Amino acid sequence: MSATFKDVNPYLVLVLIGFLPNEIWRWLGVFVARGLTETSEFLVWVRAVATAILAGVIAQLIIVPAGSLAAVPLGARLGALAVGFAVFMGLRRSVIAGVIAGEVALIAAGMLFGTGR
Repeated sequence: MSATFKDVNPYLVLVLIGFLPNEIWRWLGVFVARGLTETSEFLVWVRAVATAILAGVIAQLIIVPAGSLAAVPLGARLGALAVGFAVFMGLRRSVIAGVIAGEVALIAAGMLFGTGR
């Protein structure tokens, strides 16, 4: 194999195995949801499931942290959760704003209170 093909090979594998299989489902979702209104029961259910999955991941990260997050005290992790929830409620239930605010608060808490394992 030439040196240039060896350099491109990992990216080609990433596109073929990581990107394309997911992209097919995204386009299928766009095609199927094209005729649905935003207030349809199906989209309300999808939004509820997505929010529940996000809440489960956040709960797992707070209660059973892994890696460097385990060095941040539980009180600091709970404080970051409170900040994220307050921003979520204060900005008309914006999930993305709540997640970003909670993450920024968690990073700040890690820098202030982390034990640096």
